[in-house]
Amino acid sequence: MTAPTHDALLDRLHDLRLLPVVVLQDADQAVPLARALVAGGLPVAEVTFRTAAAADSIRAMAEAGLTAPDGTPMLIGAGTVVSPEQVDQAVSAGASFVVSPGLSAAVVERCQEQGVLVLPGTATASEIQAALALGLRAVKFFPAGVAGGPAALKALSASFPQMRFVPTGGVSEANLGEYLAVPSVLAAGGSWMVPADVVAAGDGATIERLTASAVAAAREARP
Repeated sequence: MTAPTHDALLDRLHDLRLLPVVVLQDADQAVPLARALVAGGLPVAEVTFRTAAAADSIRAMAEAGLTAPDGTPMLIGAGTVVSPEQVDQAVSAGASFVVSPGLSAAVVERCQEQGVLVLPGTATASEIQAALALGLRAVKFFPAGVAGGPAALKALSASFPQMRFVPTGGVSEANLGEYLAVPSVLAAGGSWMVPADVVAAGDGATIERLTASAVAAAREARP
C-alpha cells in the first residue's frame, strides 16, 4: 500500500478534527485501545514517547491493521518525540507522523530525512517563523491554554496565514468548539477521551463512550 503524502495526512487530520494523545504503560494495552478509538469514531492516535512501551505500542497498532468504516487505515503517530533517535524508533515502529513538544531543528530534519510528517510544538511568533524557515506548514500549538488559547491562535494566524495548527494542552470537550472555530486549526489534540487511569484499567467501553462524545462535540463545532 502506498504511504499517504504529507498533504493527505494533514487533510485526514482536518477531517477527523481530533487527535487523541495516548500514554501507554504496557504495549498489550495498545490494540484494545486502538479498537476502542475506532469504535468511537476516531481512527487516529498519537502515542507518546513518555513511556518505555511507546515504540512497541505503535508497532502493535500498526500491525493490527485497523481501519475506519470506509476502509481508510487508522492513522498512528508518535508524540513527545524529543530526539532524532526517537524519530528513528517511531518510524521503524510504523508511525506515519511525529509530534514534538517543542521546536527542535534536529528532530525536524531527521523527520524530513525519514520522509515522515512532523508537527513540532510552537508557542510564539518566533518559533512559528523558525518552523516556516524549516519548510513546515503545520505545527502543534503547545501548551495551548497557557500560551493564550484561541485568542492567541487567531492573532498568530493573522501574521502567519500560511501556517496550520494543532492546539494541544488545556483543550477539553468544554472549550473544543472555541479552538475548532479558528480557521487555521487542523485538529485539536487532547487526552480527555483516553484518561490514563481508564486506559490502564483496560476499560474499552468507557474509552469508546468518551471518544464518541468527543467526536460528536467536534462535529457540532464544525463551521
